[in-house]
Parts: sequence; structure tokens; C-alpha cells
Amino acid sequence: MAKPIGFDCEKYLDEQRAAILERVGRFEKLYIEFGGKLIFDYHAARVLPGFDPNAKIRLLQKLKAQTAIILCVYAGDIERRKMRADFGITYDSDTLKLIDDLRGWGLDVSAVVMTRFHESMHAAVGFKNKLERRGLRVHTHPETPGYPQDVDRILSDRGFGAHSFVETDKPLVAVIAPGPNSGKMSTCLSQLFHEHKRGIHAGYAKFETFPIWNIPLKHPVNAAYEAATADLHDINLIDPFHLEAYGKTAINYNRDVALFPLLKRILTRLMGEAVYQSPTDMGVNRAGFAIVDDAAVREAARQEVIRRYFRTSCEYALGAGEKATVERVEGILEELNLRPENRSVVEPARQAAAEAVAAGKGFQGICCGAALELPDGTIVAGKNSALFHAASSLVLNAIKHLAGIPDKLHLLPPAITQSIAAMKENLLNKKNPSLDVEEMLIALSISAMSNPAAQMAMERLPELKGCEVHLSHIPPAGDETGLRRLGVNLTSDPLFPSQDLYVV
Repeated sequence: MAKPIGFDCEKYLDEQRAAILERVGRFEKLYIEFGGKLIFDYHAARVLPGFDPNAKIRLLQKLKAQTAIILCVYAGDIERRKMRADFGITYDSDTLKLIDDLRGWGLDVSAVVMTRFHESMHAAVGFKNKLERRGLRVHTHPETPGYPQDVDRILSDRGFGAHSFVETDKPLVAVIAPGPNSGKMSTCLSQLFHEHKRGIHAGYAKFETFPIWNIPLKHPVNAAYEAATADLHDINLIDPFHLEAYGKTAINYNRDVALFPLLKRILTRLMGEAVYQSPTDMGVNRAGFAIVDDAAVREAARQEVIRRYFRTSCEYALGAGEKATVERVEGILEELNLRPENRSVVEPARQAAAEAVAAGKGFQGICCGAALELPDGTIVAGKNSALFHAASSLVLNAIKHLAGIPDKLHLLPPAITQSIAAMKENLLNKKNPSLDVEEMLIALSISAMSNPAAQMAMERLPELKGCEVHLSHIPPAGDETGLRRLGVNLTSDPLFPSQDLYVV
């Protein structure tokens, strides 16, 4: 049974386009800050079933004739090689990927702005050179002393005046970034400073999907946003400025609310009038009006909070996260009266690992389990062995089930698996010669050339996209990458599959 659709994406796109064009009509030029992920917004797709992960770029495509694009990236993220967790790539690679993806949709980036840049940042300088040598315009903006509190300084030649101006020729300028804290707002304000010095009546707006301003503060969709940004310490709250100005409840988050008085001063100084009375006023977001099944999105958002709990727990175990972040997500779980085991695949994965222990079938004493929920609600499990990782066994068992192939029928001839295992152990000096998901998929494609059953099973792989998967352990790279490419929603217990500190 397919999961219920809770969100009408086409209605959302139509309303969002109309709302943006209405805002554009108030100014000679509008700079709109695109928050969240521009492409592959899987968080939104998970909490709003029916949301297209590429809705924002589809929207830009609809507005292509009126829109220029500026891409911001924080130079410090390049310098410290910050990772984008959902793709497993660094922010410099993600910036290049984002530009390529935009081009694939027929959209061009007018310029890249590297924010809070300093010439001593060697990696950032190298990335700037790389972009320029591939024909991209690059502007480097130094850190603005006193930003955002010292309004007199930032609205002077010593502040935004020290930033180079990005020339664009469209009435709408979308300011985007590969991730949060990239300097989109400061870039927008810097551009407004230069536009108004040139006599152009330019304006500013924000386009963020979350939190959704016109649903309840404690709605699970908004709680899922808090869980997703727990490392940024974002907290949803009722917008006090909106309540005071209009007597209406609207939801915003702490950073925007705290910054609004200063931002209002800056915008009033630039534009000569107070164009917005609240941070909610600045936003252009119609997502709440496209929810068509509240029960469906509530349940989807609850499941996302659980996924975030497992992700933050694993990041903490790996040394990439803070204990406070895990505790924050635990608090959200409690507020929603949830436990990690409310995720349907958690207990089956742990049970599979326990069965491997009882049967003594793990590899060198290491026993792992995995579980997957198919679209019809069936739970399939997998255990590790001398031949396969638990995740590899899981994928094979799942596609066998979908293809109606008996469990006892082997899809991979022993000659193939043994040959790969021997190469891993004897030539590549791998401690564990069993096949991870990436290796298993390659072996399966080879087997499919001569094995009709393997071909039938392989054809069912696309049906795993969007399925829920849980592992009893933190996955090694080959499993994580392989499962990500299959498009499953992966979580794992924050346990290491081995006592080894260095795994090859």
C-alpha cells in the first residue's frame, strides 16, 4: 500500500510563483534569499509526502525570464572542508555540483560570492582560482566589522561599501547557497546598499519552506525542522512582532526574530521606509496552503524526527557532532511522545543482528543486522556473513521478494563472489572480504548477463527508492554510498561494526 500523499506540490508551485511575482511588483528590483536546499530537498519530501525534492528549482525555471542567480558560499566552509551529510561530499564539491545541476535545468549562475573571505585562506583561494579558470565570475567579500549590530558602519564605505557589486540585469535576483550560514542575507543587504546608492528602488525578501508560519507552533512538521537544525540551535516560536502588528499568530524561528529589529533598521535606512513589520512579513512561503492531508504529514514528520535522532547519535559517535545536539533531538522526541523504536525497521534490524549472533554466522565474530520496509508494508531483513555485509544481504533479499524469486535461489554464482572476496583479501589487503552494497550491485549486474533470475531481481531495484532502512551498526562507506544511490531513507544505531579503529 502506497504511503498517503499529504501535500499538493503543483498547487504549491502555482501559489509560490504568484506570491513571488506579487512581491517583485513592489520594487524595481527584488533580492530574494532562498533558504534551505535548492535541489534535492529530501527533508521537505520526507515531512511533506507529495513534495517534489526539486520544487524550488522548478519554481526558478518557471521564473527564468525574470531571474538572475547569485550563489553564495562561506569561505570558511571551503577552508575546513565542511561536509554535506546527505551527499557525503564537501561544500566545494557541492558548489560545483549545484552549478552543474542548475545548468542541467537551463539556469545559469550570474556570479559566485565567497563570503567572509580572507587571502590567508589557502583552500578558499584555490577554489576561487578554480572557479575563475572555468569561466565563472567570482566576488570575494571580506568579513564586515560590526555586522549586523553596527548599522552606521555597515551602511558605509567601510562596511558594505567595501564589497564589490554583482551586476545583474533582471528584476528578480535569487540568492542561493549550498547550505546554511553561507552569507546569503549579508550579500542581499550589500547588494541593496549598492543599488540604492545607484538610485534603484531595490527590495529584500526571504523564501524558506520551514518553519511553516501558518501551522501550529508544536506541529510535528515544525518540530522536524527543529530536529533538522538542532546543531544550529534553532528554536521555533510565535513571531512577537507579527502578533503585535496584526494581532495574528505566525510561526518563525529564534534567529530571524532576534535579528529582525536590526534588519528593520537597516532596511529602513536603505529604503527610507519600514517596508516590513515582522520577520514573517519578509517571508514568501505558501507551503502551509498546500497541505491536503494533515494526518499524513504529521506522521511523516514524526518519522523524520526519529531519523534525525539516529543521525545525530551517529554523528556524535563518529566525533562529528556534539552531545548537546543529540540531547536536543531527544527532547523533541519526548515532546512528541516518541521512542526510536517507533520506527518500523529498527527492531527487525536489531533482531536480525541477534539472530546472527545466536547462529554464529557473523564474520570473525562481528554480527550485524539490517531491515527494510517495502512499499506494501512488508519488512525484509538481512544478516552479515562471510560473503555479504548485512546491508548487501538485505538488498538481495528485498529484490528477491519483489521479483517473487525463492529465497534459496542464488542470484550471484559462487565463482563471482569468491573471486571478488579473494581479490579484496589477497590483493587489496582488506580485513573483511565480504561484499558491501556497491560491490554486490556490480556483481549482480555481471550475473544478470547470464542469469535471468538476477536480471529480474535487478529490474526491481528502482522500487527500493524511498523505502525505510535501518542497520544495527554504523555503515561502512561502501554500504552507505550504495544505499544512498538506491535512494532509501537510511538510519543506523550508533554502534561500530568492529573494534578496529582503522578500517581498510
